[in-house]
Amino acid sequence: MSRPRLQIVRPELGGPFPEHIAIIMDGNGRWAKGRGMMRVFGHKEGIGSVREITTECARMGVKSLTLYAFSVENWKRPRQEVGYLMELLEQFLVDERPTLMDNDVRLRAIGRIDDLPEAALARLRETERLTANNEGMLLRLALSYGARAEIADALKRFARDVAAGTVRESEIDDETLRRYLYDSTTPDPDLLIRTSGELRVSNFLLWQISYSELYVAKECWPEFRRPQLLAALEDYARRVRKFGGLVVDAPVPGEAKA
Repeated sequence: MSRPRLQIVRPELGGPFPEHIAIIMDGNGRWAKGRGMMRVFGHKEGIGSVREITTECARMGVKSLTLYAFSVENWKRPRQEVGYLMELLEQFLVDERPTLMDNDVRLRAIGRIDDLPEAALARLRETERLTANNEGMLLRLALSYGARAEIADALKRFARDVAAGTVRESEIDDETLRRYLYDSTTPDPDLLIRTSGELRVSNFLLWQISYSELYVAKECWPEFRRPQLLAALEDYARRVRKFGGLVVDAPVPGEAKA
């Protein structure tokens, strides 16, 4: 577990404010189906939510935002849908450059990025390059990402270093593996949001969300906009994060007050 960080307090929200938010953007297909449209229209509409949530988080002072955009399991979807999603990714990476620059946002991808089609990968690398010097919020897109795949890839790199003698058993602690993950420098998410009412983490950031606060929104991702984000932040502000310990001033259940 990473060391607990000093909490940022936002009085207008009534309490602590998350430095890092991670979101499982779920429900695009269901949103479209519920309106008698093809699934692809839900994915397209979801871009609007990405734009609005990214802009709002950057404006409010969130330091890192991680969006679960495409999982390793998503490659199993029908070829036509996967092809459309990759085209949509290419378009997003170009069309949203002004939004990223205007909001001083850096873009970074995590996952098995080399699995992306050549055109999408080229757009991604160019947008990362163009935004690299921005000093505001970090936007991480999880692409061809799976937490089990991330841990497996980390263990492969770790095993190579052990074999080479650059890592000794005496040096291994609970943070050693972190250095081999896709991104070893971004702090763990304080808040994990999932949309569409589903109660599972879907192989997302399993190592990093060990102590994240969870929030499930009933809205599908295309419906998740500023009001829904504020509701999640207000809920987070009411949480007491103990990281397995005790809050000194918190009363013990059943204990009489002096």
